[in-house]
Amino acid sequence: MLLLNALTFVIPIAALLVGLAVGYFITATLLKNAVIKEQTALLEEAKEKAEVIKKERILQAKEKFLQMKDENEKECNERKREAQNVENRANQLQQQANKKMEEVNRKAKEVQSAQQKLDAQLDGFNKKKADLDRIYKEESEKLETISGLSAKEAKEQLIELVKEDAQAEAMVYVKEITEDAKMSAAQTAKKIVLETIQRTASETAIENTVSVFNIENDEIKGRIIGREGRNIRTLESLTGVEIIIDDSPDAILISGFDPIRREIARLSLQKLVVDGRIHPARIEEVVHKVEKQVDQEIIEIGKRTSIDLGIHNLHPELIKMVGRMKYRTSYGQNLLQHSIETAKLCATMAAELGINPKAAKRAGLLHDIGKVADNEEELPHAILGMKVAERLKEKPDICNAIGAHHEEIEMDNLISPIVQVCDAISGARPGARREVVEAYIQRLNKLEEMAMSYPGVVKTYAIQAGRELRVIVGADKVTDQDADRIAYDLSKKIQTEMTYPGQIKITVIRETRAVQYAK
Repeated sequence: MLLLNALTFVIPIAALLVGLAVGYFITATLLKNAVIKEQTALLEEAKEKAEVIKKERILQAKEKFLQMKDENEKECNERKREAQNVENRANQLQQQANKKMEEVNRKAKEVQSAQQKLDAQLDGFNKKKADLDRIYKEESEKLETISGLSAKEAKEQLIELVKEDAQAEAMVYVKEITEDAKMSAAQTAKKIVLETIQRTASETAIENTVSVFNIENDEIKGRIIGREGRNIRTLESLTGVEIIIDDSPDAILISGFDPIRREIARLSLQKLVVDGRIHPARIEEVVHKVEKQVDQEIIEIGKRTSIDLGIHNLHPELIKMVGRMKYRTSYGQNLLQHSIETAKLCATMAAELGINPKAAKRAGLLHDIGKVADNEEELPHAILGMKVAERLKEKPDICNAIGAHHEEIEMDNLISPIVQVCDAISGARPGARREVVEAYIQRLNKLEEMAMSYPGVVKTYAIQAGRELRVIVGADKVTDQDADRIAYDLSKKIQTEMTYPGQIKITVIRETRAVQYAK
């Protein structure tokens, strides 16, 4: 009974499973057939599209080929035409060259014919010259016999006579030209120079090689010196100056040729004394701060100077060099004040002459920058300043004015002589410059010795602080023409052999005195 019940339950389940398997198999078969049909259709469609695309690409390639063929044919035709034109021009040039060659050959034949004629004429001239030489020799021998002098001796006497006459006439000619130039130019030149000087206000600053630092009491001297002199040695090594502490009451001397270093040392001492802490580490710190402060002050001075003068677009390095001029001197004259004064004089004189005053002012300010250049090249300061200006892209006329203001190169514009004249005016102004007494006396003695070296000079006097040299000559030994020659030669000799600020006037005095006594 149980077995029958189990079979009754299992048989339907088995039938169901068989039905499901048969159904799955039939369904899978149908789906596979459908997929195969769809793939076949897609493959056929893809083949048709590929065939269409292939035909289109072939057509496009044929069209492109035909287009390139047409372009190539056009280019070939164009090159053929150009080649034909070149060949035609070459033929024309060849024809012209042939014509010119024929003309040259014709002219060469004419020249050859003319040369033959000249040779024939030259032969005739040579024959005539030989006859003339023979006649000249005969006449010279007759003259030598009559005069008792040889031709060489007579020639030497004639040359000496002509030379003396020529020198006398030349000095008269030079004197006439000089006086004529003075009459025509002196009035205008004096007017321009005087107006320029009167319109330019200037201040004179005299600097030494020693700066004085004042202190309240002598106790501070010991603190500045430090234990075993370490403080003062540190300060001197950092600033590059010599600090002189002697018996001078309430004062310390700072000695050095570089005014910038002296100023750094002075300001450093001032800060150290106010602060009260004086030891090597503090000295080093203060000196570094003061160096930065002085560098900034130099830049500010350069900017302020350029703004005050209305000079714009200066290179930063040029601005710094202008600022450094404040700490430099020339013959005792402050270089910055001298440059400002020269710039104002140049602008005024250029305006009077109808020349660009701004360019003249710029050249006047920069004319001495070679004196404050960082590099130590062995060049004159004018040439060195010109090279610096050229490197910093200044205009050629400004560079030439800087380099030519001492006539070390040729002037090529009108600004250069203006800068030269205004530089001389500023330096020659009484009180602007000063000299060491020994050098001053040596210059006066040399002037008098140079004048005494000329024959006929009786006495010489250097007057007006060496700006005028008066030469007294003997009236019985020196003529008026000789006096002019002595003044001229002496002026050239002084210009060549001496260095001096401004100009020197040479006056040669020749007088005749008649003295009698009434008894």
